[in-house]
Amino acid sequence: MGRSNGFTFKQFHVAHDRCAMKVGTDGILLGAWAPLTGVRRVLDIGTGSGLIALMLAQRSTNDCQIDAVELDKDAAGQARENVAASPWAHRLTIVEAAIQDHRAVPYDLIVSNPPYFVAGQAFSDPARALARHTGSLDPRALLTACQRLLAPSGRVALVLPTAMAAEILCISEHFELYASCYTAVITKEGKEANRVLLLLHRGLNRCERGEIVIHSATGGYSDRYIQLTHPFYLKM
Repeated sequence: MGRSNGFTFKQFHVAHDRCAMKVGTDGILLGAWAPLTGVRRVLDIGTGSGLIALMLAQRSTNDCQIDAVELDKDAAGQARENVAASPWAHRLTIVEAAIQDHRAVPYDLIVSNPPYFVAGQAFSDPARALARHTGSLDPRALLTACQRLLAPSGRVALVLPTAMAAEILCISEHFELYASCYTAVITKEGKEANRVLLLLHRGLNRCERGEIVIHSATGGYSDRYIQLTHPFYLKM
């Protein structure tokens, strides 16, 4: 863990006291898992504190440019500060906008840890509610943006609750996007999966299925989770 207002990783610090959604396992998993082979342009939709964009910057080559779009003014401002303090400020750009308004050259990789609470769900913090409210970026809006902004051979990497992953898989073919990797995320050995790491491509693909267990039955981190995250966690 880092200072009181954020989280310190091996190569960068993420302050998140002005962001509705804090640094969490979902974002860390996506940032560590998303494939970067051959990727030169990346888009992070709903970047929040900039966590995933920064993780991808650490993992990618020096010629990889990353745009991170964030609607919330406070979060976008904090993401800019986090990026400016990182080693990769020269190739990370924070864009304060709705993704529907973002215009750019197509991307090789689009990533998102999207909102997933349904309409009517109670939330004590209005900003946190907006950040996790599907009304602000529902699955169709997300896939519409991906279809518009993705390069012909590009990929979309998402971390989602299992129910939302099922919904996206039901409609993704209408956007000419098809699953090529479905990785179930299990918080502890023996439990049911409650998250999915999902990779979408244009065109039909054979979908590879697998799983990542975060904690072993004894409570420690699993070997697979350690392998993914040890380049980032200070004490991993």
